[in-house]
Amino acid sequence: MRLTFSVAIIASLFLLSCSTQPKEAKPEHAEYPINGVSFSDVQVNDIFWLPKIETNRKATIPASFQKCEETGRLENFLIAGGKMEGTVRGDMPFDDTDVYKIIEGASYSMTTIPDPKLDAYVDSLIEIIGIGQEEDGYLTTWKTIDPTHSPAEWCPPGERWEGLAWSHELYNAGHMYEAAAAHYHATGKTNFLDIATKNADLLVAVFGADKNPQVPGHQIVETGLIKLYQITDKKEYLDLARHFLDFRGDSTKRELWGPYNQDHVPVVEQDEAVGHAVRAVYMYAGMTDIAALYKDAAYSNAVDQLWNNVVNKKIYITGGVGAKHDGEAFGENYELPNLTAYNETCAAIANVYWNYRMFLLHGDSKYIDVLERSLYNGVISGVALDGTNFFYPNPLSCDMHYHFNSGGSLTREPWFDCSCCPSNMCRFMPSVPGYIYAQKDNDIYVNLFVQSSTSVKMAGSEVKIDQETKYPWDGKVKISVTPEKASQFAVRVRIPGWAQNQPLPGDLYSYTNAPAAKPEILVNGEKVSYETEQGYAVLDREWNTGDEVELSLPMQVRTVKASELVEADKGKVALERGPIVYCVEEKDNPEIGSIKVSAETQFESNYDADLLAGVEVVKASGRTKAETFTAIPYFVWNNRGANKMDVWLSKID
Repeated sequence: MRLTFSVAIIASLFLLSCSTQPKEAKPEHAEYPINGVSFSDVQVNDIFWLPKIETNRKATIPASFQKCEETGRLENFLIAGGKMEGTVRGDMPFDDTDVYKIIEGASYSMTTIPDPKLDAYVDSLIEIIGIGQEEDGYLTTWKTIDPTHSPAEWCPPGERWEGLAWSHELYNAGHMYEAAAAHYHATGKTNFLDIATKNADLLVAVFGADKNPQVPGHQIVETGLIKLYQITDKKEYLDLARHFLDFRGDSTKRELWGPYNQDHVPVVEQDEAVGHAVRAVYMYAGMTDIAALYKDAAYSNAVDQLWNNVVNKKIYITGGVGAKHDGEAFGENYELPNLTAYNETCAAIANVYWNYRMFLLHGDSKYIDVLERSLYNGVISGVALDGTNFFYPNPLSCDMHYHFNSGGSLTREPWFDCSCCPSNMCRFMPSVPGYIYAQKDNDIYVNLFVQSSTSVKMAGSEVKIDQETKYPWDGKVKISVTPEKASQFAVRVRIPGWAQNQPLPGDLYSYTNAPAAKPEILVNGEKVSYETEQGYAVLDREWNTGDEVELSLPMQVRTVKASELVEADKGKVALERGPIVYCVEEKDNPEIGSIKVSAETQFESNYDADLLAGVEVVKASGRTKAETFTAIPYFVWNNRGANKMDVWLSKID
């Protein structure tokens, strides 16, 4: 970790309160029906995700911490605490959260790869954060420094809790809680957790049905409070999270802010995704938490309706959400432009968070289908292969005239005035192993196909699960099941929707060419017929040491069309192979504007280890010159310089 800023020296002047306490047994509390296997209990060693996680650890996290130092995000805590003089540094009222999110990512990273130097640096940052906290627990540095002056023109100044529609005070708190929970789980230390719970106790004292009735302008405090509840068992935190959702959109309780903030009708009555996409999907994740933890049918019905609206009318083929630059918002139903698509990286990450919760609530593989689509396309397109340059929006077309990226750029940038996306990537990437496996009673779910291993308690004994695969480039997956003793239980292996002739759940997208084969499963070398439940092949049997499951998924190139109601995609097709969406770049196709696809276009693919850190490349040929082109995975576009790009290609009959 390269430390150039004086905060490292300043921090050494203060006594670190890094107390470590044993994790005591806690009373039972509300849980989801299905339990995810934590990323800290999964060892990933594959050719796809491990290099990305390592790049995040070695490049993205250090570079992002460095940017926080350079841009004054750390100074703000010291100025707020009276240890430095000056005015607010930075341009956003939520700059504090970048520090929190990077600490969250660093904590996740240290869980799997111990790093004493990083650990000490993070502790020094936590000490600085504590300096900025007021005596009663309040912590939003720009308001502490000078509430009469806002860092952003669109955010009105005011005393604490004034202007919550824009002040981001509760958004700041939510990211702090998520980071503090991650740090506690990673290290066992309570130094950050103590700061977070002190702030959360203040919120409990201030907000509620008979107190301040306001709700967050930008959601995420809800999921943060729930994470603190899961650590502390303080039900007040869970209840406050519910209060913030219950009071949202209720005009009998408070003046409403409208659809941009999803504050137009009560959340349990919302059935269409509207407004700022990141705010919305963070809220849907919190609503799913409430549905599960309170076993609340109204909340469950609402998130089901919202999910159906998104997957049937408002999601891109890449798993991105949020069509419009104006308001960083969802568009109307079927409004999915390509050149001007917004698809904020943060929104794709939020889509993963939400869909995983939907899976834990309902146990259906369709949620993992959406999660996988976002994960392999809409999320990782947001960061360059070097780990230090980023997209804020992720369009599906680039004509080299429309400057789509934040700041009016045509390429990835190392940082933004509003750097929510780079810091979000820091915290997201190390958590990917946590989406691979899950467990319920005597069922273990294999959700994602990643070369990895884990151990779970199953049928009263320890069961080790190992995956061997080169997915997503190869469709062969070997799953070794090793129980301590012979035991009866079910291994539920997800059969992806794309392998069952459905690109995404719903009818928004469909394939135009026929599948070459169906998925096959072998157990100990013998082909088996299997029953599927909610999209999973259920292999319920007595398992013994040495048992192996082999899954074979067809990996042909498929052509996809959108619903005729999507105006932007009429007369066009997109290319997929497995979970990967492809695009064409001018770098490979000088006559990119003439590319066309017909029913006779032939496709072949080959893995090129030397191209773009190793990718499967699709080559097309056909009856016309226009059908001869090269396509690369969408997530690696723009890594060879800014150039024209298209996901959707013209179709000829």
